[in-house]
Amino acid sequence: MHLKHWGNCLSLIKTRIGIQSFTTWFKPIRPIEYKEKTLTLEVPNKFFYEWIEEHYINLLDEVIKSVLGKNGKIQYLVSKNGKVEKKLNEIEQKFIKVSSPKKFNNLNERFTFKNFISGKCNSVAKAAGKRICENPGDNPFNPLMVYGDVGLGKTHLIQSIGNKISKNKDLAVYYVTSEKFANQFIDALKENKLKDFTKFYINIDCLIIDDVQFFRGKAKTQEVFFHIFNQLNLNEKQIILSADQSPADLNGLEQRLISRFKSGLTLELEKPDFETRLDILNHKIDNDKIKISKDIVDYIALQVDTNVRELEGVLISLLAHSTIIKKEIDLELTKSVINKIVKNTKKKININYIQEIVSKFFSISIEQMKDKARKKEIVIARQVAMYFSKDFTNNSLKSIGFHFGGRDHSTVIHAVQSVNDMIDTDSVFRNNIKEINKRISSMG
Repeated sequence: MHLKHWGNCLSLIKTRIGIQSFTTWFKPIRPIEYKEKTLTLEVPNKFFYEWIEEHYINLLDEVIKSVLGKNGKIQYLVSKNGKVEKKLNEIEQKFIKVSSPKKFNNLNERFTFKNFISGKCNSVAKAAGKRICENPGDNPFNPLMVYGDVGLGKTHLIQSIGNKISKNKDLAVYYVTSEKFANQFIDALKENKLKDFTKFYINIDCLIIDDVQFFRGKAKTQEVFFHIFNQLNLNEKQIILSADQSPADLNGLEQRLISRFKSGLTLELEKPDFETRLDILNHKIDNDKIKISKDIVDYIALQVDTNVRELEGVLISLLAHSTIIKKEIDLELTKSVINKIVKNTKKKININYIQEIVSKFFSISIEQMKDKARKKEIVIARQVAMYFSKDFTNNSLKSIGFHFGGRDHSTVIHAVQSVNDMIDTDSVFRNNIKEINKRISSMG
């Protein structure tokens, strides 16, 4: 029976997502058991479980209800790691059925400060979050507004705060997306239970609202949230918000609401630098005891500089492909996966491109630029390429050195200084630099 049910699920899933995603994330899943409206599935590793939970939970919820009925559930077994007890599609209790907010926080327990890797891009936000946990509501960071592009860890951070408060304090903590809040509000209106809806929310000690930009265009939802916000604020309850833009750029929201968002602490999560990306990958690898070479890890960290989600996605996809085709994770497989996952909307100036331009200008190969050759013309070309890599990219000195045969940061510093000295003293060289600059800039 479990084979039949999962087969029916797969048929529906296949019509909803691309063939690549289907092959990568659903083909490796194996049905184990069907009992009491619960379908048990085995996944290859913990990463699989986490990725599915984050990216396909809504799709699976719809599919399971369609195949197994409204009471259908899924639970997962992780290969070699035992049972994952969390049920992905368990229907959330409605606020009107929750006797006390303290009994239901809707937080994902895997989002903690312990596995939130910090660097220059997010260390201030993490520190502020920890400070909030000491005295929720009674601190200078209320409300806390965290904003940034997708995949930078906003949800992870705000839920980490909620989990720590929930664990250490006898307080009612509730996490909800703005979309779900709006749907709850609509349901309350339909069922004539607006009073119950409002009562539930004003009794929360720490309210966490994710993606508040989705309040745009929902005038009535904004109005009720404004009054709930004011009441919580008046009662010195902690409010934590996230958005994809700063409050000043949230067009479509009422100004009075935006002014409330601005009244506390607003922090931006930025793209992680090379060292932080390395730390994120190594944490995942160490935590789940994954076998992958250091060179491959370095390569992933160098090439995937967009966001944390894509960084982890590449690693998970590598594991999936390796599991499916029974192949060791090598550079060829890594390049293939990165090309499929990382979406480049336009060609980007990166170190590889700079090396191409400079090598052509000086009529040497990229391989010569990277090796240990000490010929004057090769050394100058290498230094020029390092100079422009520092000028045109956000790569760290360590990262730049890695691209030039694994040289250290001091070599890059010396290269930049040497080029600057030659620009000041050699007019021919200065004109060459201007020409190379023009060629590099022409594609940006």
